[in-house]
Formats: sequence, C-alpha cells, structure tokens
Amino acid sequence: MKTRIIIAIVLFFSVTQLWSQGKSTSRIPLIGEDAPSFTAESTNGQITFPDNFGSKWKILFSHPADFTPVCSSEILELAQMQNEFDKLGVKIAIISTDTLYKHVSWKASLETLKYKGKEPVKINFPLIDDNGWSASNQYGMLHASSSTSKDVRGVFIIDPKNKVRAIYFYPMEIGRDMDEIRRTVIALQTADKNKVSTPANWEPGDDVIVPLARMAQVTENTYSVSWYLKFMKLDDPTVQK
Repeated sequence: MKTRIIIAIVLFFSVTQLWSQGKSTSRIPLIGEDAPSFTAESTNGQITFPDNFGSKWKILFSHPADFTPVCSSEILELAQMQNEFDKLGVKIAIISTDTLYKHVSWKASLETLKYKGKEPVKINFPLIDDNGWSASNQYGMLHASSSTSKDVRGVFIIDPKNKVRAIYFYPMEIGRDMDEIRRTVIALQTADKNKVSTPANWEPGDDVIVPLARMAQVTENTYSVSWYLKFMKLDDPTVQK
C-alpha cells in the first residue's frame, strides 16, 4: 500500500513539473534575433510563419480574444490599411489563442461592419489559430501577471531576412496605434536603405540623422546642430520595398 502511495506521489510531482516546464518555456525573441518559425492553421489555410511570406517585411500581431471590442477595432483599422502596408511590401498576420472555428466566425462578422463611416472591407491577412499556445510561448506573448491563457497585445516587426527588428507590447485594455506601427516600418526601411538613423518624432520625408560612424562625412545635404548631432536631407526619401 505504501509503495502505491509513493508511486502516486512521484507521478503527481513529475507531471506537475513537466506541466510547469511547458508553461515556463515562453521567451520574447530579442531585436536582431531570428524570428521563431511555427506552422499553424489559419483563415487562409495552413501557414508557416514567417517562412511562407518570403523576402517581405512582416508584422505579427497577437490578440487576447476574438469578438472583443478593442481587438475588433484593431482588426478593422488594419483591414482599412491593407493597401498602405502592401505598398510598403509588408505582410500582416494575426494570432490569438482562440480556435480557427472562432476566427472564421469573427472574420466573417467583421467583414460586414461599417467602421468609422467606411464601407465594409474584406480581410485578406490570416488569423492564426494558436489554441495550443505553441507560437505564443515562442514569442513570449503570454504574460502570467496578465493572463496565463490569453495573449497580450504584441507586435513583432520582422525584416526580409526574418530578423526581429522592433517589438511592442500593449496592455489588454489599450488599442494599438496602427499609424505608429506603419511609421516604424517606414523608418526601418529608410534607415536600412540609406544607412542612417531617424530622430525623435520623425515622419516620412523629414531629415534623418547621420550615424556617429559617418559623422566626418560632409556633403551639401548634411548640416550640423552640434559636433555630435548631424542631419541629412535625403535626395530620394522613398522607402525600401
């Protein structure tokens, strides 16, 4: 009898430990690291992210739950901006821990709504089923102090080489600024193309900063505010596709 009790206790603690380890594998990929790859079902069929999007810029958005007001407003904003992101060579993917069945229903409903006086829009980007929390753990989207089963509002901007270039996290009750996310993509593309940096509150078309390594460079397009702060006017401010 004692032997059975001991075995039961050992099994209980073993299972508990394995479960705990599985829940603790969540890690946020850092800027400059490879974007974690995962395969999952979506409203656009099975996809492998980020591989299936090729040498495009990608943005992965995580959501707490379908059929919730803040999430719905964000998807509708993104749907209205699809053409803008397409022009930037950006592919969008949405992920949450809800099921594919729920994603399909939510998408169908959203495509019937008139939002901010605009006509309904077809949603072309995929909504990914991560009901098993695999991708959520790979991207560190489950924050235990907020929820152990629902993603926070995460944003991962990934470049054509599948490197993580920018990360945002928002609390569940605050909607994301999609214009700021778009601005960040344009800033990254501008910096990569021209080997420059962008100053605070930079907007597309504004002057850019000459990095310290190139500070000695003097052209008719550069001007200094100080010996440690030099700006440049871009001849071609267009962004990289």
